[in-house]
Amino acid sequence: MIQLIRRLIFAWKYKRAVRTATRLAELTGMRYLVIYLNGSLKVVPKQTIRELVRRHRFRKGVTVDDIERRALFITK
Repeated sequence: MIQLIRRLIFAWKYKRAVRTATRLAELTGMRYLVIYLNGSLKVVPKQTIRELVRRHRFRKGVTVDDIERRALFITK
């Protein structure tokens, strides 16, 4: 029962994050990713991820492609 409630909450948060990402993508024209980071869903523009990888904010050897592959949703 607890697992069901957790799944429902995650599904609700995921839908909300996807909706936010698509709205922002339509508004700005940039590509947005929904990623699971630090225990929660984050909506992040791809440009920011490139910047963070360049500044070595992720583990050594991590590329933008690796993050894109692990993303839960990517806007067109």
